[in-house]
Formats: sequence, structure tokens, C-alpha cells
Amino acid sequence: MSQSAQAAPTGRQRDAAILVTGAGGEMGHGLLCALHCAKDRQAAIIALDVRELAPEIRAHCDHAFVGDVCDHALLARLLAMYEIVEIYHLAALLSTRGEFAPETAHQVNVGGTLNLLHLAAEQARSHGRTVKFFFPSSIAVYGIPDLATKGAAGAVREDQFCEPHTMYGCNKLAGEHLGRYYDQHYRKLAKDRIANPVDFRSIRFPGIISAETMPSGGTSDFGPEMIHAAAAGRPYRCFVRPDSRIPFMTMPEAIDSTLRLMQAPKRALHRSVYNVASFSPCADDFARLVRGAFSTAEIEFEPDLGRQSIIDSWPESCDDSAARRDWNWNPTHTLEGAFRAYLLPRISSRYPESTVSAPVDVARAVDMLKK
Repeated sequence: MSQSAQAAPTGRQRDAAILVTGAGGEMGHGLLCALHCAKDRQAAIIALDVRELAPEIRAHCDHAFVGDVCDHALLARLLAMYEIVEIYHLAALLSTRGEFAPETAHQVNVGGTLNLLHLAAEQARSHGRTVKFFFPSSIAVYGIPDLATKGAAGAVREDQFCEPHTMYGCNKLAGEHLGRYYDQHYRKLAKDRIANPVDFRSIRFPGIISAETMPSGGTSDFGPEMIHAAAAGRPYRCFVRPDSRIPFMTMPEAIDSTLRLMQAPKRALHRSVYNVASFSPCADDFARLVRGAFSTAEIEFEPDLGRQSIIDSWPESCDDSAARRDWNWNPTHTLEGAFRAYLLPRISSRYPESTVSAPVDVARAVDMLKK
């Protein structure tokens, strides 16, 4: 057991709690802050990650544990200590890393999800109320067979092309199905079953761009990686072709969509899994914006065949009409707006003035994109 887990208070057993796994990741940062600031929050925030949280992130939690979602003993301890009313299960091994260790990815991504769903069901059995469960799925669940099909497909719906090319995509699709099972069919033949122990809700996120954290080598990280490299005065070799196109959104939009979905009344939801997206640039659109903002930016395209094949299997855009209809999802950024108001100012501020390759000129950058 980790020191953080041992130090967790046990004096007040079964306090109501919101559990966030993978709390130290890119999405965990923003979500913990949003949950901490929620005016109507009536439950403690419990964070779980395989590493100690940074102090500024830890400050948003009531208690933090260092541990693994595959650690049954730790999860049993959480079950005994808290009355968990909501779970945000962000912990996962991402797509690029998953291709180097697919069996490990399956153990973490599917085994960990199964463990958390079982924990939610046990909590529902214990306190007699459905436990809300948020599962971040991914554009990686799609598997479009070739570029011609991708170009002709248009905006892809949730039920199309669900034949993923990566272990991560397979894992996320499995997580969606497991969530539906625990929500609607769990222990179907058991005499003592309880109906709908888990209120499972999921978003298939596109590429997510964050200005607050460093890119972590994800398959869709080529856009923010370009900006970080230019702001630091480093050359950048992009691992996909200039014409590579997938949908994106900013991290604030991802957090907002998560909270909107979790706050929506169950009766308004006509499905468990929803697409969302904001804009669908190609890699060269990012490059032109960065070159316009940093006159000495050095960007070359050197596609990696493996990572390129993954990007090519994902749709150019996603049909998010169900999310717009059921829980009023609406994007807040265009590519230009995200670049102007969110990405460039915040990412550039992370680097000392001496390392910035040139003064940031946002107007020039946006003008470059329009040419």
C-alpha cells in the first residue's frame, strides 16, 4: 500500500465521495479544478493515480491515493472508506504506448475499467442508489479501411466504422460495451439483482489540445507539439503527412462537455455514448498557424508509417448531432479562435523570453491560414 493510501483519513467512514482515476493526466488537471470549484458539490473529491500528484493538482482534492486501477486491494479499501456517488474513470494507457505493449494496455484499459464498474455496482448495492460513471472514450474506436472511404464518409456517426485498428481503440470500444452492460443488464439472471446499478455515460473524444500540460506522445499530439517546439525555439518533425485530417477540440471544451453530460437528466439521454468535436484541421493548417506566429519556426513533415496508418483510420469529422440534441453540446472554439485565445498565449507563456523564436503575432498566423 502506498504512503498516500496509508495516510488517508479513516475517522469518518463512508463519506460521500467523487472518485477520479488517472487524476494526474492531461484531462485530470482540468476536471479536478472544475469539480473543486463546483458550487453545488456535496461530496469529497478522491483522486487516484499511479504517481504522486503535483502540489497544485493535489490542492483540488480532499484525499489523493497513489495506486493502480488494477490493484484490487486498494479498490477494496476505497470501497470500505467512502460512499462513492460518482466516478470519472480517466486512467488509461494511451494509443501510441499501447501499440508497444498491447497486452499490458488491455490489462490496464479493460481490466481497470471492469474493476471500476464492479466497484460502482457494489457501491450501488451498498447504499441503494445508482452510481454515476463517466468513461472517456475515443475517436480511436473507429477503423476506416482506407483513405478513399475516409474522404467519402463525411461526418461519422457513433454506429459507423467501429472496427478499431489499435489496441487502445479495441479497449475503449470494450469499455463502452461493458458500461452499457453494467448500466442495463448487470447480473441479468441473479435473483438478488438490482436494476441499473450504474448510470454509465461516455464521450468519444477527438484529439484534445491542452495548453496547460505538455503533450504526452499521443497519436493526435502533433498540433500542440508544433506550438511547444516553436515557442521553445526547437525544430519539429511532424510524424504525419501535411494533409492528415482528424477532428479536435480544446481541453476546456472537453471538460465542459464532460460536466454537461454528467449533469444532464437521465431521461434526456437516448444513448450511452456520444460523439463531440469542434474543428477538423489538417496537420498543415497547424503548421501554417505556427509559422505565422513564429517567423523562425522550423517544421518538417516526416511521416511515421505506423502512426500515420492510425491517423488514416480515424474519421475526418464526427457527427455530434446526438450530443447537441440530448444535452445541448455546442463547441466554443474554431481552430483560429482556439489558436488566438487559448493555445498561443498560454503555451508561449510557459517558456522564458530568451527561448521564444520570435514575437508572437497571432493576427499574422490567422492570416496565413486563410491564404
